[in-house]
Amino acid sequence: MNILGGILFMALLAGLSTCLGAVLVLVWGRPGRRSFAFFLGLAAGVMLAVVVLDLLPASLNAGGLSRALPGFAAGLLFMAALDLCLNKDQPVPGVGYRYLKMGYLIAAGIALHDLPEGLAIAAGFGEPSRLGPLLALAIALHNIPEGMATAAPLSAGGLAPGQVLALNGLVSLVTPFGCWLGMLLLQASPVFLPSLLAMAAGAMGYIVAAQLWPESHRLHPPLARLGLLGGTLLVVWLNLFL
Repeated sequence: MNILGGILFMALLAGLSTCLGAVLVLVWGRPGRRSFAFFLGLAAGVMLAVVVLDLLPASLNAGGLSRALPGFAAGLLFMAALDLCLNKDQPVPGVGYRYLKMGYLIAAGIALHDLPEGLAIAAGFGEPSRLGPLLALAIALHNIPEGMATAAPLSAGGLAPGQVLALNGLVSLVTPFGCWLGMLLLQASPVFLPSLLAMAAGAMGYIVAAQLWPESHRLHPPLARLGLLGGTLLVVWLNLFL
């Protein structure tokens, strides 16, 4: 029981790093046009690299194209439907509402991403190696810029700091929940993991293509590209050295 509690505690810490990213944004204040472009580009780079280097390869290795493709499509369609639902009451949304919607979409995508991450932590601790702690550390580092990416548009849209932290806190709980679920499911059957990984990839791919990159590039193209490069290199570094 103590071992299981320790695993869940590490998963919780990995999830709570999302709140750390949000706190950094709130302490610095609402980002200006240039810094906001960089934050969004950074998040786009992190998400895109995680999709290409981690989620899709893991899904294909675990379940093949027949499992990865439907899961990826389901993630895309889910986020597109959520986008439409958030926008249906404001046919011509203002800037504040557009940023709020972007923040909610990012939070939903990160939550979908955190569920298979929690499952991955559980699977890593099931191996006779130090893969589990390394995965937890890598996920924690991934979640910091993701928390910044969630908080920045929510803050720019006018959401109160306490509400921003509360939303990030809810998102943070998905990682330990996924870890707990993984410890229950993966020992019995690994059949769910490929679809969840691919669904998270589809959701994050939609966010990058439809929200993060267009807005970042609109605000300041050079800093958007710099952020995209920085986020990509961060994930590459994590994959090489962790």
